[in-house]
Amino acid sequence: QVQLVESGGGLVQAGGSLRLSCAASGNIFSFNAMGWYRQVPGSQRELVAHITSGGSTKYADSVKGRFTISRDNAKITVYLQMNSLKPEDTAVYYCNFQRLTGMEYWGKGTLVIVSS
Repeated sequence: QVQLVESGGGLVQAGGSLRLSCAASGNIFSFNAMGWYRQVPGSQRELVAHITSGGSTKYADSVKGRFTISRDNAKITVYLQMNSLKPEDTAVYYCNFQRLTGMEYWGKGTLVIVSS
């Protein structure tokens, strides 16, 4: 079992920045990757960014150049630095933990609202 706790969401103006954090606890062995997804009411959850145990990263086209995912190996924590935020970025952001086996775990989400 893995527990994921997100933090850092809030309300910002367009063009501003936020930094999200996700701390993993419990049985965190067999770590393969962690990432961030987001979901708007009425739409499917979509990948924002993820980072593997080896440090490789992947980003959605819509956030490339604006968002950066990073990892704290000692704490098994991932961060999402979000710059140049747009109203279209408004969503609930969810942390994801993936084992080498492919088993996945999810956090409860943190709300990000970008005002125009």
